[in-house]
Amino acid sequence: MSDIQPRKVALLGLMLESNSFAPVITEEDYLRRVYLAGDEILRDLASFDPMLPTELCGFCREMDSQGDWQPAPVLVGLVEAGGPLEHGFYKTTLAEMRRRLEAAMPLDAVYICNHGAMITTEMLDPDGEIFAMVREIVGPDTPIVATLDLHGNVSSRMVDSVDVIVSYRTNPHVDMLERGKEAARILQELFSGMEPEVAFLRLPIVPPTVTQLTEEGPYADLIDYGQSLVGEGIVNISILGGFAYSDTPKNGLAIIVTAREKGGTADRVARKIAQLAWDSHRRFMPVLTSMETAVERVLQVSRDPSLPPVILADVADNPGGGGNGNTMWIIEALHAAGATGVIVGVINDPRLAAEAADLGEGSVFRAVFNRDEPDQFSRRFEAEARVVSIRDGDCVGRRGFYAGRRMNLGLTVRLALGGIDVVVISIRNQCADPVFLEMMGLDIGAARAVVVKSRGHFRAGFSEFFGPDQVIEVDAPGLTSPILSRFDFKNMPRPVFPVDSEVEWSVPA
Repeated sequence: MSDIQPRKVALLGLMLESNSFAPVITEEDYLRRVYLAGDEILRDLASFDPMLPTELCGFCREMDSQGDWQPAPVLVGLVEAGGPLEHGFYKTTLAEMRRRLEAAMPLDAVYICNHGAMITTEMLDPDGEIFAMVREIVGPDTPIVATLDLHGNVSSRMVDSVDVIVSYRTNPHVDMLERGKEAARILQELFSGMEPEVAFLRLPIVPPTVTQLTEEGPYADLIDYGQSLVGEGIVNISILGGFAYSDTPKNGLAIIVTAREKGGTADRVARKIAQLAWDSHRRFMPVLTSMETAVERVLQVSRDPSLPPVILADVADNPGGGGNGNTMWIIEALHAAGATGVIVGVINDPRLAAEAADLGEGSVFRAVFNRDEPDQFSRRFEAEARVVSIRDGDCVGRRGFYAGRRMNLGLTVRLALGGIDVVVISIRNQCADPVFLEMMGLDIGAARAVVVKSRGHFRAGFSEFFGPDQVIEVDAPGLTSPILSRFDFKNMPRPVFPVDSEVEWSVPA
């Protein structure tokens, strides 16, 4: 009988992508989405369609495949992107993480599953504080691995507090499972004695969201080049475009190179990538389609069935980036133009959903969107509507970003506004999965145009219906507009491209 004890690995994370211009995220937001501690985490991991972050599931699956280990579940929170986290709730959560982590000691390792672009109402680097807290508790010799979204904003404190950071490599994000598995494989190397060398460089480039796609474009070229340098001596290369709207001193394209041993290799590789990034920095200038042109394109495809249908991305009101998911600029323009064969998903308006549900299927009424005009972008819009269908909003993602993940959109209704079908939800979420529309009885394949409240993740979810040439990124007002010059940034390092048009920089000696 072996005396070798299974490795005990703590699991924790607090995921939030914070838009400093958006409404504050509170405890209620987490409780409506994911906020699990202790054995609740293990029960969710064992379910058929877990709610937990996909990379956490991947990490645990890979650890299972590597042999006997003992998960020590601490606390994991996940919420849709939003504004700063209410600081009091953050401090309460941090204290609970600390208490549970200390109770789990001694530990052989820790896995942290964070987004990386969180801010609170009082703090600009809570991710760094969480990482440092974990290091303080487990000591300098216990391996810590972390995964981050490629939209994370990286601080030196984050890099210095852990052994290895692994970020997503795909946008739309479809590699979270694999990145979690990769973190687990790297942890096995750390258990075997690997002593990594880490190089970290941040550039004065804040890529707008629409320029961070990884199928093609400047960011795709950068990711591909970085992966071509991974080999025997390099265990991981993570290139994070970051999230502009967090507005922090740690904003800026970040390059993290982890080598398997000391000797300067990580630094040399990081410099090569940084040089390519800077040589390409002017390519990170967004190009959008005007509202007028987008509406005309929808009218064209509606009139001519021989033309391929189109999907309009309301990139300026993306709930996945902190948008409220309720602006009506595109819908109002299409309605005024008499567009037909259009599906819109998903509009966040709990009061309207409740009113429609109370009236019942088949009812015709005057639908008022944003009746209280919650912000400068979410202006009131009203139109005659018919209630087509009503659902509870519980569903499981079918494709792309949400595939296999249980979701809850709250009370959900489908309204027919003439030739436009609108899906209205009660819990804010970006429209990244076709199931959000299909569960309401909509046939996406028969639509001439679909409008989605999403910036990029819809591309993976809706790719079976729309190719890249059928995507129209619309220039409209909103909290997540890719035109960064429209925002009053206060904490971002300046000058930085493309917020500032002329920026000088060179790889540091």
